[in-house]
Amino acid sequence: MNSSNENGHRTARVVIIGGVSGCGKSTVGKALAEYLGWPFIEGDTFHSEANIAKMRRGEALDDNDRRPWLDSLHNEIIHYLDCGISAVLACSALKASYRKILRGGEVNVSYVFLSCSRESLHRRLTTRQGHFLGAELLDSQLATFEPANDILLIDSEQAVETLVESIADWLAYSGSECDET
Repeated sequence: MNSSNENGHRTARVVIIGGVSGCGKSTVGKALAEYLGWPFIEGDTFHSEANIAKMRRGEALDDNDRRPWLDSLHNEIIHYLDCGISAVLACSALKASYRKILRGGEVNVSYVFLSCSRESLHRRLTTRQGHFLGAELLDSQLATFEPANDILLIDSEQAVETLVESIADWLAYSGSECDET
């Protein structure tokens, strides 16, 4: 697929809400998407059944497991950008190499990472219902995260409304917020 930049769809933007499991990616991502009037993309729905089964068993995914998932998410990002539609994507994107795959050559992809204490993450993971990834993979995910200068790192132990307003302000300040198309 051609990149959105080559096609001239420069007004669309994809904001990726990242972080380890239990940090609030989906909750904050959905709220941000609603606030901005953009579609929300749940990255977990792009996992293969084999990946989900592996995580349910408490086994961490390796880069080979993740690659088709990341490629699918990249294609979804390109689809939205090529259609001129801004969107919010919830996706762990813990390694710089994963973020590079997701972004590809696109300049209109921004990263916001949610962080909180290990104790809060563990509590959230042990009390949430209906998700395939449990607390047994928390330490693996925390060890995998690679910080970078091109992401907004924000404390997710704040109220969702506060997080959404902070992210929206950052998008507006950084020139990333786009008109709805």
